[in-house]
Amino acid sequence: MNYHLTNIPSRTSKPRTNGFTMVMDKGLSLREVEDMIDSCGEYIDIVKLGWATSFVTSKLKEKLALFKEAGIPVYFGGTLFEAFVVRGQFDEYRKVLDKYGLEHAEVSDGSVEMNHDDKCNYISTLAEQVTVLSEVGSKDAAKIIPPYKWIEQMQTELDAGAWKVIGEARESGNVGLFRDSGEVRQGLVEEILTKIPEEKILWEAPQKEQQVWFIKLIGTNVNLGNIAPNEVIPLETIRLGLRGDTFDYFLDK
Repeated sequence: MNYHLTNIPSRTSKPRTNGFTMVMDKGLSLREVEDMIDSCGEYIDIVKLGWATSFVTSKLKEKLALFKEAGIPVYFGGTLFEAFVVRGQFDEYRKVLDKYGLEHAEVSDGSVEMNHDDKCNYISTLAEQVTVLSEVGSKDAAKIIPPYKWIEQMQTELDAGAWKVIGEARESGNVGLFRDSGEVRQGLVEEILTKIPEEKILWEAPQKEQQVWFIKLIGTNVNLGNIAPNEVIPLETIRLGLRGDTFDYFLDK
């Protein structure tokens, strides 16, 4: 920090187990990656190359090298995993992870119909190779999953070997955990937290109002994902009570 202020909430230090900020890269150039690392790399815990953008990203190896040099893990979006699986190319997907030296992978079923036992088997298999994040929730706004099913799936995926489970919201923040207006499904989140440890969950929350809601509910060190590169520093100020949305929230704590 550049100067001293009292009553600033304590942030966990990297490498963190909670207080994660996951950034969504939807096609940054090498220069943009360099600039992002320079300006806010210390606040970024992990980067996702959104959905299947890695398939068409130019200079992919060079991009991954920049993140690796900065000590920031990277993984490919779960939609890419689904694209391989639906084509019967799971073994090829595993080879891709090795080819690019990735140490994390996302397992999801938001775009394809997948038997949950099969999904857990994919998690178990990949967990022998990399650190697995598994995503729960559908990208179909019309598909409403009841809270008990979210809890059941999250727990079984953790049991299968997932390091963290991701609450689906897409990059727009209007499905899964959220209504199409972007409003949080409050009852759903609170019920999930009665059974699943909060440090095991990475909540996709691309919109500022969603980030504020989770920080007020869980605290400054809540795990948040799908954060845009230009929103990393704004999010950090929200976590620290240095933006109007949480300005008074930590003063008496």
